[in-house]
Amino acid sequence: MSVTTSSNGIRCFAAAASSASSSSATPTLFPSLRLSSSCHSSFTASPSQPIMADVHRRLMFEDECILVDANDQVVGHDTKSSPRHLMEKIESENLLHRAFSVFLFNSKYELLLQQRSSTKVTFPLVWTNTCCSHPLFRDSELVEENALGVRNAAQRKLLDELGIPADDVPVDQFIPLGRILYKAPSDGKWGEHELDYLLFIIRDVRVQPNPDEVADVKYVNREQLRELLRKADAGEGGLKLSPWFRLVVDNFLFQWWDHVEKGTLKEAADMKTIHKL
Repeated sequence: MSVTTSSNGIRCFAAAASSASSSSATPTLFPSLRLSSSCHSSFTASPSQPIMADVHRRLMFEDECILVDANDQVVGHDTKSSPRHLMEKIESENLLHRAFSVFLFNSKYELLLQQRSSTKVTFPLVWTNTCCSHPLFRDSELVEENALGVRNAAQRKLLDELGIPADDVPVDQFIPLGRILYKAPSDGKWGEHELDYLLFIIRDVRVQPNPDEVADVKYVNREQLRELLRKADAGEGGLKLSPWFRLVVDNFLFQWWDHVEKGTLKEAADMKTIHKL
């Protein structure tokens, strides 16, 4: 992949040689993409405490999540940096927000995975599904009919994180399959407590990852994913999976993958149930 700076600010990814070694601080499963050495955040890290890149500062302090109850009813809104993302508050007040997880398959029925960037506040450098984020407290992302608001948010974040143009992922091509409710600590201080919409989409897309958001990407087939699971379970190379991705893998993914290949995804959808995992 060539190293370029695009008009939307997504920049500096380069193809990695198969023999390239990765830093011990950045566990890497696949030798597929790496950041160019000339591409760095405008913030630098001190030895004691990393400083957030611009995009994460905006996400943490400005963008407002949708707060919901256990039945997915909207009860308010707040920024990600508020005490609502502190595990202490999550545990004591049962604070919960709406989220989504995208699973994008290409025409070969391979699943696109990403490794979260090292600057992520929660779960840095873990491998996960294509895109994981939050709809925002704005009109276009609050529409509940047919999960339209969440689908709008998914299209927005695929561009933000992976540089996937909106034309490549039309909103009407996302298929909401279900909802899960889960809680997961990250580093002892921050954590996630989410009511997560699971969205599947089958499209061949253009991918130009944003290095502020994504450390690496890779398409995998079923067997390659099973090998990833084995390595994560064995702790090989420090490889880790996000907790929400692992919950979906363990409870739904391979069964739904059958429907992907058969063209029967809509038959698997159950948006009435909230699975508490």
